[in-house]
Amino acid sequence: MHKGRLEAFSDGVLAIIITIMVLEIKVPHGGGTLAELKPLVPVALSYLLSFIYIGIYWNNHHHMLSSATRISGAVLWANLHLLFWLSLVPFATDWMGENHFAPATLTLYGVVLLLAGVAYWVLQRLIIRDDGPDSTLAHAIGKDLKGKASPPLYMLGILASFWQPWLSGAVYVFVALMWLIPDRRIERTLARKAAGPMGH
Repeated sequence: MHKGRLEAFSDGVLAIIITIMVLEIKVPHGGGTLAELKPLVPVALSYLLSFIYIGIYWNNHHHMLSSATRISGAVLWANLHLLFWLSLVPFATDWMGENHFAPATLTLYGVVLLLAGVAYWVLQRLIIRDDGPDSTLAHAIGKDLKGKASPPLYMLGILASFWQPWLSGAVYVFVALMWLIPDRRIERTLARKAAGPMGH
């Protein structure tokens, strides 16, 4: 399969995920006052956090696939595995927002984020396996410090949800902010390869 088809399919799924999330924000029916929006604050905050996470995945997924030279059957299944966990984000987001960040909702949210992160790592490793240790992606991610730090942080957030819900939420926000910082490693590596010897 050409990677363009995989990108288009993945982009479509991520767009649907965002659409589902925003449709879960119910419009209040009252006198049309700003006070009516107050109960929606937790819902809006959970939507904002999840929107950022989906945006991060979309951005990094695009860069990762742009570096791939071939798409194997294993990569196709790994990509579906990632999309499966991301497709649960709207449910976890809605449950968390509607219940004002109750401990159990924060636990589920963290589990979904953790498993999505693991699925992304698996997809990344399979692309590197297919393209080789000297591939663009392998050189670009290097030690992958953010990738290695994320799972322990998600697990910390999950554990914290049982006794300090505010800390759990803070951890999820911190990981999102950590990934929100632009990571141009793949772009730079692709640019250097395109420039060839003249780019050094």
